[in-house]
Amino acid sequence: GVTRLLLTRIPFFKEIIVSSFSCDSCSWSNTEIQSAGRIQEQGVRYTLAVTSRQDMNREVVKTDCAMARIPELDFEIPAFTQKGVLTTIEGIIDRAVAGLEQDQPVRRATDEEVAKKIDEFIVKLRQLKEMNSPFTFIIDDPSGNSFVENPHAPQRDDALMVTHYRRTPQQSAMLGLEGEEVDAKPPDAAEDLRDEVLQFNTNCPECNAPANTNMKLVQIPHFKEVIIMATNCDSCGHRTNEVKSGGAIEPQGTRITLRITDPSDMTRDILKSETCSVEIPELEFELGMGALGGKFTTLEGLLKDIRDLVERNPFTLGDSSTPSRTRKLQEFIGKLQEVNGKTKAHFIMDDPAGNSYLQNVYAPEEDPELRVERYERTFEQNEDLGLNDMKTEGYEPEGASGR
Repeated sequence: GVTRLLLTRIPFFKEIIVSSFSCDSCSWSNTEIQSAGRIQEQGVRYTLAVTSRQDMNREVVKTDCAMARIPELDFEIPAFTQKGVLTTIEGIIDRAVAGLEQDQPVRRATDEEVAKKIDEFIVKLRQLKEMNSPFTFIIDDPSGNSFVENPHAPQRDDALMVTHYRRTPQQSAMLGLEGEEVDAKPPDAAEDLRDEVLQFNTNCPECNAPANTNMKLVQIPHFKEVIIMATNCDSCGHRTNEVKSGGAIEPQGTRITLRITDPSDMTRDILKSETCSVEIPELEFELGMGALGGKFTTLEGLLKDIRDLVERNPFTLGDSSTPSRTRKLQEFIGKLQEVNGKTKAHFIMDDPAGNSYLQNVYAPEEDPELRVERYERTFEQNEDLGLNDMKTEGYEPEGASGR
């Protein structure tokens, strides 16, 4: 047969290699994908509640290091047992059925009881496609390069939950990543770093050429200290910046609401942490936590980043999108561009960690258009932040107090 390879760039997933094999003798064909880009900074977990036939048609990118699971059937496709694939929910079920049926003739001859149980399980998998009952579909990818389509983009999809997480040492070893070594610093070195711009070598996330990342500790007035990292590639011109909180997680979450009434509001400074979600009720738009990462910019700059995120995603405005969805998103982009102070709208930032900030131009006086609310986090929010399992008191081993 013939195998065809295509190196293609998907902005949402960096670069991938699509391979297609076909045999003229028996008409067997197969397609696979392999990631040609960099492993993402965080792993990703998609949890989808499948309730209709339309959900079965959602596009899915599943890399070879991703794990797929259906809890209702106690069914799991472990990592590295299948090649990467660009398919749908129904396609993944069909692929699993084909894999289970492959060795059934041999099992019937050697172990009839096991073959019978597998036949019963195959029937359950096929019943999922009939949608007689809803089920949950989970993809967990430590590399962060898998994807499940949101057909309601840019609106929030209540059936789809996306969670970004830090890889464990075992997952990093599975991906072939070396552990990070942190050099010990003398206690007084932190004061010297506040007035210094640190620089370390890295690779450009777009063209993989050698580049430099600058890092600086910055004190935001009337807020706290943050770490700003900026990368500029001389080869392809790619520029990016990222912000990390320099302090601890606040005791309470923060919800900031700004009523945009004047073009000058677009110049307000914004610190959006990785745990912050953004909402514009007038546009029925919500950006979940983890998307766009941490940003220190202006309101105008953040809205531009949101617009670029929608335009760059091929599953929303590219060849993979439908005409109706493209028209709807073009209308959304047009409305987003109109939010410039002349069109009144509400801009809401919800950060359970309390590490986000929106400039008060009247500081230290109160801003009549800005409302900052503090609230107690829910158990689920503490779970997402890893606080429920964090022990800060009584963790010392017995006998330590006597030393």
